Amino acid sequence: MSPRTRDFALAGLVVLLDQATKLWASAHWQVPVSIIPGFFRFALSHNTGALFGLFGELGDPWRTVLLTALPALAILGIVYLIRHQDPGERWGRLALSLILGGAIGNVLDRLFYGHVIDFIDFYWSAPPLSDRLISIFGTNRFPTFNVADMGLTVGAVLLAGEILFRRPGAEKKDDIAPVSD
Repeated sequence: MSPRTRDFALAGLVVLLDQATKLWASAHWQVPVSIIPGFFRFALSHNTGALFGLFGELGDPWRTVLLTALPALAILGIVYLIRHQDPGERWGRLALSLILGGAIGNVLDRLFYGHVIDFIDFYWSAPPLSDRLISIFGTNRFPTFNVADMGLTVGAVLLAGEILFRRPGAEKKDDIAPVSD
């Protein structure tokens, strides 16, 4: 299997996992399900905004353009980058694949439902830490997220690490054949 095929297969796997878990969450978690009381639960939510609910209050058609059309253009750009990435750039390819899968997963939600389905919810309910978090951040909860968001976040961290800490020539192997597909 060529590196490019692996990249697109990984992105597809992220999309499949994301969509399957969102369907499962929508069917089974209409009320929050505590996994670790006071810390972690599955709580279904519909995010009309972007990351952390940003732009959720923005009216249509601007919200649709900003949160659907621009990510769709970004997806095309990422596909282009993956297709033209050097096969030896393993970390960069992995990062782009995760970002691509996450972006597609969330764009599909916006196209089909008009919002993104989130369900993974971390929070801290025990005082005094919960009181301190509320005084600093206004909440004791991390924004609810999904598998696509995990792909986007891990991919972005990997890509930032690749950009910031790359040593010229360190990631290349002499035995990697050029991509021909």
